[in-house]
Amino acid sequence: MGVALTRAAQWTTASSGTGKLEITPLNESLLKEIQQFVEQFSARHPQEARHVFKEPLQWKTSLEASDFKTEYDISGASVVSHEKDKSGRPLLHLSPPLISVLSFSQLSKLLQVAKQRKLKEVRACLEANRDPVVRILGPSFATVEGEDSSVLRLLEKVRGGDPGGETEVQVKLLILLQQLDTQLLSSSLKQISQEVRLSPAAVRNEVELLKSFCGSGDKRLLKSVNYTSDYEFSNGCRSPPWRQVHGEICYLIVEPCETNTLYITCSTAGVFLNGGVKQEGEESAYERSGDVYKDLVSFLKAHSVHFANQINTQDFAVQEEPPSTQRIPHVEAVDAEEPGQAQRSYEHQEKNAHDRARQQQQQQQVAAPGKPGGKKKLEPSPKWKGLGLPSPSQEAEEKKKGKKAEKWSEKSTESQAKASRPDSKKKADFSASSLPGHQSSHRTKVTVDEFSESSSESDEDEEQPERRPESNTDLPSEYWQIQKLVKYLKGGNQTATVIALCSMRDFNLAQETCQLAIRDVGGLEVLINLLATEEVKCKIGSLKILKDISHNPQIRRAIADLGGLQTMVGILDSPDKALKCLAAETIANVAKFRRARRTVRQHGGIKRLVELLDCVPDSAALTSEQERDVEVARCGALALWSCSKSVRNKEAIRRAGGIPLLARLLKSPHENMLIPVVGTLQECASEKSYRVAIQAEGMIEDLVKNLSCDNQELQMHCASAIFKCAEDKHTRDLVRRYEGLQPLVTLLSQAENKQLLAATTGAIWKCSISIENVAMFKEYRALETLVGLLTNQPEEVLVNVVGALGECAQQPANRTTIRKSSGIPPLVNLLTGTNQALLVNVTRAVGACATEPENMAIIDRLDGVRLLWSLLKNPNPDVQASAAWAICPCIENAKDSGEMVRSFVGGLELIINLLKSTNGEVLASVCAAIAKIAKDEENLAVITDHGVVPMLAKLTNTTDDKLRRHLAEAIARCCMWGSNRVAFGEAGAVAPLVRYLRSKDPSVHQATAQALFQLSRDPNNCITMHENGVVKLLIEMMGSTDEVLQEASAGCVANIRRLALANEKARYG
Repeated sequence: MGVALTRAAQWTTASSGTGKLEITPLNESLLKEIQQFVEQFSARHPQEARHVFKEPLQWKTSLEASDFKTEYDISGASVVSHEKDKSGRPLLHLSPPLISVLSFSQLSKLLQVAKQRKLKEVRACLEANRDPVVRILGPSFATVEGEDSSVLRLLEKVRGGDPGGETEVQVKLLILLQQLDTQLLSSSLKQISQEVRLSPAAVRNEVELLKSFCGSGDKRLLKSVNYTSDYEFSNGCRSPPWRQVHGEICYLIVEPCETNTLYITCSTAGVFLNGGVKQEGEESAYERSGDVYKDLVSFLKAHSVHFANQINTQDFAVQEEPPSTQRIPHVEAVDAEEPGQAQRSYEHQEKNAHDRARQQQQQQQVAAPGKPGGKKKLEPSPKWKGLGLPSPSQEAEEKKKGKKAEKWSEKSTESQAKASRPDSKKKADFSASSLPGHQSSHRTKVTVDEFSESSSESDEDEEQPERRPESNTDLPSEYWQIQKLVKYLKGGNQTATVIALCSMRDFNLAQETCQLAIRDVGGLEVLINLLATEEVKCKIGSLKILKDISHNPQIRRAIADLGGLQTMVGILDSPDKALKCLAAETIANVAKFRRARRTVRQHGGIKRLVELLDCVPDSAALTSEQERDVEVARCGALALWSCSKSVRNKEAIRRAGGIPLLARLLKSPHENMLIPVVGTLQECASEKSYRVAIQAEGMIEDLVKNLSCDNQELQMHCASAIFKCAEDKHTRDLVRRYEGLQPLVTLLSQAENKQLLAATTGAIWKCSISIENVAMFKEYRALETLVGLLTNQPEEVLVNVVGALGECAQQPANRTTIRKSSGIPPLVNLLTGTNQALLVNVTRAVGACATEPENMAIIDRLDGVRLLWSLLKNPNPDVQASAAWAICPCIENAKDSGEMVRSFVGGLELIINLLKSTNGEVLASVCAAIAKIAKDEENLAVITDHGVVPMLAKLTNTTDDKLRRHLAEAIARCCMWGSNRVAFGEAGAVAPLVRYLRSKDPSVHQATAQALFQLSRDPNNCITMHENGVVKLLIEMMGSTDEVLQEASAGCVANIRRLALANEKARYG
C-alpha cells in the first residue's frame, strides 16, 4: 500500500504541511480498491485482522459519537471500543475530531459505521498516514526504493523460533499488503496506459500551427509563442537530456492577449505550467506548478479567457504565412454574409474532424497493401472529370513544380469552389482534432466547413468522406445497369428518356450504391438539365429520382454544386402542383447545409415557398383541388423547415408573411402537415420576433393541444417550441391557462425517447420559472419524476432536468421533496462534469438545496462544498458566478463552516483572486461569498493577508446595484478585523459608499448603512463621510420601516456626532 501511494497516487504540492490527494479518476479508483480491501479483510483473514498495529493510524474524522452503536463505550463526544490490546489500550478511540485505530478489524467496522462517507474516511486516513505500513508493522517496514529485505528479516525470525506466533502473522500481513500494492499498481498502470501521450512531433506541429495565429491583428489568438531553446535533438526534443529522462519534450514562453506571460512545459504526460524556465540550467524552475492538460490548446483555453472565447466562437484568422516553407493549399473560405448565425460547438467539430482524419488514415493504409512506401494509383471517376477537378496525380505534379509543401488531407469539391471566390474571407478551424497531437503521422486540413446556423443543426452539415470502391469487381450489377440507363438519358429522344427515368425508379434508390452510380457516370448533370426542359413528364420523373437520392449528403452537395437548387426554385412558380410538390420536397432534402440554404434565399426561394402555404387546411370536406393545395402546402412547410435553420432565412420567412399562414396550418387535423409546421415554428422560436408573434397569433393553445396527440415526433416539436417560447412570462401563463402542464409531466414517462425527453424537460424547466407553475408541478408530483431522471441520461436532458429542479428548489417544501426523493447525491455527483450549461444549472440547484440545514448536512458529507469550490477555477464566468452563489448558503448552513473553509487548500486565495474578474455577476457573487466567509474571525484574518481590502475598495466606484449591495456587505464584515477600517478609508472606499445611499434599491441602502456604520468607528472616515453629505442621507434612512437600516443609520450618525463633540470639547474646553 505504501508503494502504490508513493508511486501511483497523485498528490497536491503543499507549501506547508502535508499534501492532499488530488480529486482525479486515478485516485478515486485507488481509494475504492483500498476501501474494498479493508471492508473484506476481517471476513477473509480473521487472524491477521486481530493483529495490533505498532502505532495507531490517526486522522481527522467526520464521524461523531452518535454514529457508533454497539461494541463501543460512548461518553459524551468520546468513543472507545470494547476490544483492547494487551496493555488495556482500546483498539479504537474517538476524541473529535481525531480518531485512532489499532487493528484491521476495527478499520472494517469503522467503514461499516461510515456508510456513505467511506471514501471520505479512507481519503482522510491516507492523507494523514502517507506510509501506513510503518504504523501497522513498524519503522523497519517503511517503503524504500530498490531492494526491500523486510520479508527476509521476518522469515529469519520465524526460523529462529517465535513462541507467540506473532512474527508469522506479521509475515502473512506483510504479504497481503504487498499483494494489495501490486494490485493497485497494476490497475493504475492500466488506467495510465489508456491515456493519450504526446510526442515531440505532435508538440512541434501544434506549436507551428499556433504560431500562425499569433500577431498584432484583431483576430489573433496569442501575442507570441516561442521555444526557450533553438536547439533540437535528433529525437525531436528541445529539453536538456537530464530532463528528457522525466519525459519532458520542450519548454515554451507564451504571451496571451490579456494575461501575464506563461512558462509552459510540454511532456509526454501532458502540458503544464513550470516555475518559469527561461533558459536551460535553472533546476528549481522545472517543477510543475499547476494542473496537467492533454494538449497545448486545452491548456491555453484554461489559462486565457480570450483564447477560449476566440476558439469557441471561431472568431480568428491566420495572421501571417507560417514561418516554415509550408503552404496551406486548401484553407476553407467562409462567407461572412450571415454574421448572426450561431456556429457549431467546438467540441462537436473536434469529434467530426477527428473521425474524418481517422478514416483518411485508413484509406492511406489501404492504398499501399504490399509495399511499405508504395501508393496505389487511383483513377478519378467521371464525376470528378466532369467538374473539371484535378486528379491526385495532377495535383502531385503541380506540387512538385512549386515549393516543397506538406500534404494536407480532406480535399473537397466545395472547399476548392469556395476558396476561389474573391469576395470570401479566409478563416481557419482551430479544433483540437486539427492539431498534430491527435494525429501523429499527418495533419488535417485547417478549415471552417459549413458551420451550423442554429442550435438545432445536425451532423449532416459536416463534410462526408468519399467512399469509393477500390476495384470494379466489387460493384453490384445494379451499378452497371444504372450506367446504361444514364446513357439512354443522354442520347435518347423524349420517349426513351421517360422510359429510362421510369426504369431507373424501379431500382432501390435508397441504396447508396445506386445513388453513387447515378453521380459517378454524370447522371446528376443530366437529371438537373431535364428540369430546364418544357416536358412536364421528364421534369416529374427527374424530380422523383432527385428527391429519393438527395437523402445522401454527397448527392446533396453535388446537386448544389451543379446549380440544381436555382432550377428547382424556379419550378416553384410552375402551375403544375405535382411539380411544385416534388420541387419543394427535393429542396427540403438538399437544404440541409448552410450554402444550400443561402442559395435558396438568394434566388427568391423563401418567398415562393411561403406562397405555397396558402391553402384551407381545416375544412371539413375538401375538394380534390383543395387536397392538392394542402399537399403543396405540406411540401412547402417541409422545405421551410430545412431552410429555417438559418437566422437570415427566419427573418425572410417573417417578412414574406409566413407566420399567419403557419398559424393557420397549425389548426390542421393531419399529423403529416403538423410535423413540418411545428418543426418550422420551433426552429424560428429562437428569435424574439417569432416568440412574440406566436403569442399574438394564439398558437400556444394549438401547441398545448398537440402535446396530447399520439405522434411522439409531433409531441417533441411542440414541447421544443414551448421550451423556447416559455422564456416569456406571458407564454408560461398561457401554457398553464390552456392546461399544458399536466401533459408535459405525463410525457416524462417516455424516457426511452431521448429527443422527446429533452424537449419535455426543457419546457418544464422554463415553465417552472413561474411560481404558479411550480405549485402545479408539485401537485402533479413532477419533482419525484425529475429526480429519477438525474442518472443515466444524456447531457441535453440533464441540463434541463437540473434547471427545472433548481427553479423548483427556490421553495422550501420542494427542497424537502428533493431530499426525501434522494435527489441530493446525484446532484452533487453532477458537479464533477464538464458541460458548462449543466454546471451552471447544477450549482444553482445545489445552492438552493443548501439553504436547508438537513440538505446541507448531506451535501457536506458528500464533499459537495469542495466540488463547488473547485468550480471557481472554471474558465467560464457563468460557472464561476453560479458556483460562488451556491457557496454562500453552504457556508451559512454548514456545521463549523469556518473550519470547513480553511480545510480547502488554497481556497481562500482562489476566491480573493476572483475579485480581479471583469464580469459583474462574478464580482457580485464573490463579494457575497466573502461576506459569509468573513463571519469567521480566523478566515477574515487570512483573507486580509491575501489583500481583500484594496481589492474591495477598487470595486466601490461601480454603478451596478447588485454588486453594490454585496460589496457593501463584504466591506461591513471585513471591517471587523484589525485596522481594516483605516485601510478602507486610505484606499478611498468611503466616498463612493456614500453615493450608494442615493440608489433606488432598498437592499443597497441597508448593506451600505451597515458598512458606513462600521467605517464610522474611524475618525478620518467620519470626516470623509461628513464632507460627502452623508448625514442628510442617513437622517432620511432613519425614518425607514426597516429596523436594521434604522439602527445602522442612527449608529453612523451618532459616531459622526461624537467625533464633532470631541473636537468642540478639545477646541473650547
